[in-house]
Amino acid sequence: MSDTMNNDVLLVAEKLTKRFGGLAANQDVNLSLERGKLHALLGPNGAGKSTCINMLSGDLPPTEGRILYLGQDISRTSAAQRSQLGIGRSYQRTNIFPKFSVFENVRLAAQSRNQRAWKIFADAMNDKTAVDKAMAAIEEAGLTSRAQRIAGTLSHGEQRQLEIAMVLATDAQVLLLDEPLAGMGSDESHQMVELLLKLRPSRAILLVEHDMDAVFAVANTITVMVNGQVLESGSPEQIRASTQVQQAYLGHEEMLHV
Repeated sequence: MSDTMNNDVLLVAEKLTKRFGGLAANQDVNLSLERGKLHALLGPNGAGKSTCINMLSGDLPPTEGRILYLGQDISRTSAAQRSQLGIGRSYQRTNIFPKFSVFENVRLAAQSRNQRAWKIFADAMNDKTAVDKAMAAIEEAGLTSRAQRIAGTLSHGEQRQLEIAMVLATDAQVLLLDEPLAGMGSDESHQMVELLLKLRPSRAILLVEHDMDAVFAVANTITVMVNGQVLESGSPEQIRASTQVQQAYLGHEEMLHV
């Protein structure tokens, strides 16, 4: 059975190619994101990971190939349209409102799914649907005790949790997470790994990450990219044992024993 016929497969990329002039930043990239699975995307700097996730999120249009969501071709839809469909994205740089509380940040994200022009001046707290979604997302992200804290006063790790909570509040079924562990210490990294494991059963997740310990702890499938192309894709065990991956990316044997 093909990926597009599998009900658990939510997002499929087929032969995605992105050219900037004569440079192919991505070439013939195939990916499949399945509910209940975390798919990690690895590669050295310049491998094409950011270009790939930008095409999946709608921030960049592909030059060739197509992207399917629930079997529907969304290759030319905008990032905003994909968000409405259920594809959520976090970025390398934290994207929050630092002067607002945690709750206000997440409530605003929830309200973006229920915009009604005639309610523009209404008391936002009367939007029970948005409030309930916000509180549920805050709880799922492990920030209930921080709900009334000003976002800018949170630790770096908590701010990344907040960004994920904002994505969850939009009812995203596909999570595209771009280096969520970047800049974290060991304790915060451990908390983020626990959160990813908690989120994995109910959603399809693509994780772009450099933290090898985290990747091997949470990924069901790993795709390794080099020079804009897929070098190898398989289980963590297959990637760990791959001579090609060791030579092209991991380099040092000890990195395979995380």
